[in-house]
Amino acid sequence: MGNRMHIVGMDHVQLAMPAGREDDARAFYDHLLGIPAVAKPLHLAARGGCWFESGSVKVHLGVEEPFAPAKKAHPAFIVRDLNALSRRLEEAGYELKEDQPLEGFERRYVSDPFGNRIELMQPNR
Repeated sequence: MGNRMHIVGMDHVQLAMPAGREDDARAFYDHLLGIPAVAKPLHLAARGGCWFESGSVKVHLGVEEPFAPAKKAHPAFIVRDLNALSRRLEEAGYELKEDQPLEGFERRYVSDPFGNRIELMQPNR
């Protein structure tokens, strides 16, 4: 088998959310982060949750009961204008946190409406 890499890409990130909070998910992921909501396949839609997709950026939120947010595990999104997005999130009532520097990036963390950790990264120029 050797050291060949078999994984060649990632289709989506799945995060958990509590039941009945799809409007909160859309307000955060679609309206604030700008990842458009897309229809779930009919056979999955009955489970609740919602999907957000734009090109290769795909975030699927599934209902989990009992719900517990991901406080450490997280997706890291590359953003075009971290300062503008940070202002937009803060104006909507979200708190952003700085963390240790990561070479080549400016980055911040924010929690989604359910407490899931989200990392926002902008490459340094």
